[in-house]
Amino acid sequence: MCGRYSLAKPPKRIRVGHTEVVLFLSRPRYNVAPMQMAPVIRLRDGQPVVDELRWGLIPSWAKDTKLAASCINARSETVATKPAFRSAFKRRRCLVPADGFFEWEPLGKQKLPWLFVRRDAEPLLFAGLWESWQPAENPAVHEQTFTILTTTPNSVTAPVHDRMPVALSADAAARWLDEATTPEQLAALCVPLPDDALQRHRVSQVVNSARNDSPECVAPVLEQTGLDGL
Repeated sequence: MCGRYSLAKPPKRIRVGHTEVVLFLSRPRYNVAPMQMAPVIRLRDGQPVVDELRWGLIPSWAKDTKLAASCINARSETVATKPAFRSAFKRRRCLVPADGFFEWEPLGKQKLPWLFVRRDAEPLLFAGLWESWQPAENPAVHEQTFTILTTTPNSVTAPVHDRMPVALSADAAARWLDEATTPEQLAALCVPLPDDALQRHRVSQVVNSARNDSPECVAPVLEQTGLDGL
């Protein structure tokens, strides 16, 4: 799964196909957690734009917000058929920009965090879905939420976790957003990043708490096990 990520190097110029999207952040985000607001890129009038949505998708048919916590990720293998995601997969796709993502390695009674980043220091663009939900008691409210798709791991993430977020190239990101892209073509985009695209380093357990959002969350720390960073 992907349960935390960082987005702390503004401003960013993010290429989506032949279009450049400029992302400005009000503050660095070193530890983005579920149920928090975060920027996503989606189409408006055919052009990619940046909007802030809440992480944890609430299906449009949901009676309340309880599903959000279990819908922070969507498995790419089943997203086209799962009731919570299939409508958004057809019509409401988005991109989730990030500097890196965290995963936790279970070691004895501890879970020790790693941060995964691109070797070239470029932003990651996660494949996402978004949804708009209206509570029955207040239909004027439109709660907009998103989820991040996951896939099987590459060799860099596999020693730590059995899933990783779907991260797209600039050209693949444009195809992901394109309403004309077929389900078969979308499925073909949901593959792991090449092994040589990512590197990882151990980070402090301060990131374990969603209340912590400081540079310490992403700073490398000394290895605590025999598992070497790649």
